[in-house]
Order: sequence, then structure tokens, then C-alpha cells
Amino acid sequence: MRWSPGRDSGNVEDRRGSGGMGMAPMGIGGSIVLLVLSLIFGRDFIGSSDETVPNDNASGEVAPPTSETATEKRDVELVKFVFDTAQVTWSQVLNSAGEQYRDARLVLFRNATPTGCGVGQTAMGPFYCPNDQKIYIDLAFYDELRSRFGAPGDFAEAYVITHELGHHIQHLLGTDAKVRRAQEQNPDAANALSVALELQADCYSGVWANHTKDEKILESGDIESGLSAAAAVGDDRIQKEMTGHVNVDRFTHGSSQQRMTWFKRGFDSGDPNACNTFGTR
Repeated sequence: MRWSPGRDSGNVEDRRGSGGMGMAPMGIGGSIVLLVLSLIFGRDFIGSSDETVPNDNASGEVAPPTSETATEKRDVELVKFVFDTAQVTWSQVLNSAGEQYRDARLVLFRNATPTGCGVGQTAMGPFYCPNDQKIYIDLAFYDELRSRFGAPGDFAEAYVITHELGHHIQHLLGTDAKVRRAQEQNPDAANALSVALELQADCYSGVWANHTKDEKILESGDIESGLSAAAAVGDDRIQKEMTGHVNVDRFTHGSSQQRMTWFKRGFDSGDPNACNTFGTR
């Protein structure tokens, strides 16, 4: 993947040096995320979210990181590049469709941080909060992606960011609100609707990848890297690793095959209209 460091992104907020902050009460969105994690990993993330972390940043100012490895520094530069270029792409795509794009923000943190959806924790992995329209990521996730899930490479990391940005697109288009209403009206379909929402974000990531071809960002093997990352975080693979068996009824993001299929569909078409995961899976 061809990219250049040195971007001074106004949409990336670095909280890595804050050392943890006092936490706001857990909102509904955050509770759902923690409930899903509790089901998948068999740990009580909900109970642990009641704990608070000392507030050493009450002024709200962003503190610089106290220490930073060479790998982490490089990851920060990559995050800024991908996040900025992806937002430019989506601004063009939505504007051409008559929709208005509003920039999201991305927050880098360590361990835990307050969010518009409650407490953001490293164990939750990267996530998007529609309440404040921010993406949250602890860069330690990339270490896990490389070592535990066997999905190294710049494009694998880019996939993670653009998947979460896909949720921002859904929020701007009102898709997430429609899904929440449908889940309330039909609780039995809530899990399937959640999976469809996540697979659409995968497809949107592929749409972004398609548009990078004109900018000469892609290199040989990049799409394979993205597909590998999608497969690595499939529900079936994670469940198999954590519990030894697969429970389709507890899928939240889709199987490895589903995630790869929808990413590829977005990449092949370059058209967000091809990402109707709610019609067929």
C-alpha cells in the first residue's frame, strides 16, 4: 500500500497520553457493545464497566503520549493517512449521490476513555459511536491483528479503519436508526439485523478500496491483505478460538466467508448501492 506520513489531521484526537479519565455513565449503545462482548468472550464486560479510572485530564485537553514505540508511531501516521483519504473519498461519493457528508473524528486512546456511548475499553476493539460520530481505537489492536489473528500489512490496518468509517456512512444515511427501529419491532431478528449492518460496513470498506485505484494507493497483495483481515475477525473464527465451537445464533459481525464476500463485492463494484446486505446474505 502506497502512503505518505506527515499528515496533520484535524480529525484525529490523540488521547494516548491521558492515562485514563473519569468515565461517564454507560449509555444504551455502549451497554449493547459490552453485552455482545460478554456473550462472545464469556467475560462480564458489563459489570467491569462500572469501575472508574482516575481523572487526570479534567480540563479536556489532549495530552501527548508519554512513550511511543517506532511501530506505534508508524501506525499513527498510517491511521491519519487512511482516515483522511477515506473521508475525502466518501465526501465525493455521497455528494455525487446528492447526499451531504459530514466528517467523523477518530480518537486514539490507551486502556479506556469516555465516549458518547459510555466507556470505551481496549477489550472492545475498534468501534464507532453514533452519539458523538467518533471512531475509537487503541493501537494495541493492531498488534493483536498481526500476532494473534495473523493479518499483518498496511491494508489490513486500513480495512479496520474504513470498516468503522462505514458505520459513520450508515449513520449519515440513517441506516443505523432504521435497524434499531426494526430490532425493537422484531426482537427475534435483532441478531440477523446486527450482522447485516456489520457486513454492509465491510462492503463500504471495499467501496473505499475500489476508489483508491485511481489514486495509485493499492499495491499487489493489498486486497488479499484486506480479505485476510476480514476473515481473521469473522465470528466463526473468533468463537472457535475462544470457545472451541461455533454458535451462529450469537454471530454479531458475520462469518469469515460473509465478511470477505461483502468486502469483495464493494471492491468489485465501487458502488455503495451494491451493499444491500439487508436484502440477501
